[in-house]
Amino acid sequence: MKILVCVKQVPGSNNVEVDPVTGVLKRSGIASKINPYDLYAIETALSLTERFGGTVETLTMGPPQAKAVIQETVCMGAQSGTVLTDRKFAGADVLATAYTLSQGVRKCGDYDLILCGKQTTDGDTAQVGAELSEYLGIPNISNVLSVDDYQDGRLLLTASLDDQIVTLETALPCLISVDGDINTPRLPSYKIRKTLTDDSVKFLTFADFEDQNADHYGLSGSATQVERIFPPEKLSQKQTVEGDADTQAEALYALLLEKKML
Repeated sequence: MKILVCVKQVPGSNNVEVDPVTGVLKRSGIASKINPYDLYAIETALSLTERFGGTVETLTMGPPQAKAVIQETVCMGAQSGTVLTDRKFAGADVLATAYTLSQGVRKCGDYDLILCGKQTTDGDTAQVGAELSEYLGIPNISNVLSVDDYQDGRLLLTASLDDQIVTLETALPCLISVDGDINTPRLPSYKIRKTLTDDSVKFLTFADFEDQNADHYGLSGSATQVERIFPPEKLSQKQTVEGDADTQAEALYALLLEKKML
């Protein structure tokens, strides 16, 4: 089974600034990490190849430094990965991101299974996986809780539909998005990290894609426009109540009444 896992580099802290003109996060100069939900997708992919055989590759879109998350996936057990990077991709919403990823997938080759994390911690839309599957013309199953079996080119899955748990069967190729309940991700291998080479990461730009219409990418290809975005206010005020439990409870109740929260 040939598996591709889509990953993303996200801010390592919630203390980030917003560009007042474009409405996008200022990512330069801040610590970054691999999106936590993507770790579950990587572990799922690696576990599948251990059970049924195959290979795992990873794909990300971002600035050149996003190669760090690809290298981390290689340290976890992936064979290699690709970074889609170009100024034309900047400022993309979920639709333009999914389209760019679809172009990257087509350039990288054919895959039996594409895995995504449920969502990213910087956007929280949970839309890219489903939109990517639409662009690729393959089935999509979200909120996958377990991959139960693989036989004759078909996967047997357990997924959550919010109000019920269902068992589904789908033919390959397909795309699935996994939640955090599916497994416990393994740690990257220190031994692999020490022997890591640049050969494990490949870069693709706009010039490598089949679709050369720049209006399909980045801000130009985004169907949504951010009207207003701002960082949350940080309140440093605090009030301490001394006394026993009854005294503290009465003070808290009075405060909630005063703030019109009750």
